Amino acid sequence: MGREAIVVGGGIGGLTMAIALHRRGWRVRVYERAAALTEVGAGISLWPNAVRALDTLGLGDAVRARGTVEIAGAIRAPDGRVLFRQPLDAVVRRHGTPLVLHRAHLLEVLAGAVPDGAVECGKTFDRMEQADLVVGADGIRSTVRGLTWPDAPAPRYAGYTAWRAVGPAPDGGLREGGETWGRGVRFGYAPLGDGRVYWYATANAPEGSTWSPDALREIFAGWHGPIPALVASAGEVLRHDLYDLDGMPSYARGTVALVGDAAHAMTPNLGQGACQAIEDAVTLAAVVGDDVPAGLRRYDALRRPRARWMVRQSRRAGMLAQLSSPPLVAVRDALLPRVPASAMRGVLERALTWSPPAA
Repeated sequence: MGREAIVVGGGIGGLTMAIALHRRGWRVRVYERAAALTEVGAGISLWPNAVRALDTLGLGDAVRARGTVEIAGAIRAPDGRVLFRQPLDAVVRRHGTPLVLHRAHLLEVLAGAVPDGAVECGKTFDRMEQADLVVGADGIRSTVRGLTWPDAPAPRYAGYTAWRAVGPAPDGGLREGGETWGRGVRFGYAPLGDGRVYWYATANAPEGSTWSPDALREIFAGWHGPIPALVASAGEVLRHDLYDLDGMPSYARGTVALVGDAAHAMTPNLGQGACQAIEDAVTLAAVVGDDVPAGLRRYDALRRPRARWMVRQSRRAGMLAQLSSPPLVAVRDALLPRVPASAMRGVLERALTWSPPAA
């Protein structure tokens, strides 16, 4: 009959996990709480490390066909002044091309590669079930984590909330993406290549704050173009408080493992959240063998140091971008133009220098 795995969660990490295990000969069931597999309203960055992981599953070309090349952008001040520009030429030469695509398109590629009948939508997981392997890919409020690690640290509120949307590109299109940093607020955007733009915004706020529908228009009304136009033309806008999760004592216990946000939720400042979930899935499937607990211990040893570094780097980047004190913002904006491109390139090199482990 072969070995059986239960994957809890049908998002990007969970579906990648199911595909990777299936390619290694596992029988897989995916439990998804939602009534259908859907990802709406937002875009996603896939850096070369994630695309390289998808290549091992034979899915890299399908994702490249759905995405558009992420063009080097800049960090700007609200009046449009360039504070810092990080060209991606060196990154592309060494590691490959970063991509931007709609999350729904990535989900379509993954869902099309999952074995027929493996995904059970409308299925909740509220107790441990008998299986050779259980993988929690069920997000930052993971049920699997709560059942297996009842004393695990709670997710930490980052101090700011985020809006995400996809809308039409302004007249004339967009030549590049980028971010604009204000005082405790930020706006970023990237062309999707199909006449639409993925954009996001952040604002410092107490956890659980409520916002009026006009809040975004008011915040960004005086910012440089095309920001006000993007906000004005948005359809559905998603808003979520942002959290991260650091300090898990392990990502595996016995025959249970965690991947993605369930193990190491991170703020989106490096664009690596989904990328790390994909790395997790490919790594776990490669190293788990007949001795499942031993394989999961190796998975933990391979993944936890790297993922924790990514969580902390993303946290630091967010702290800098979300500064709100006028004197500190003035110092930040004065120093950023003097930062050599090599400084940021060092972080990118460590983030992108990754290869899937041998089985």
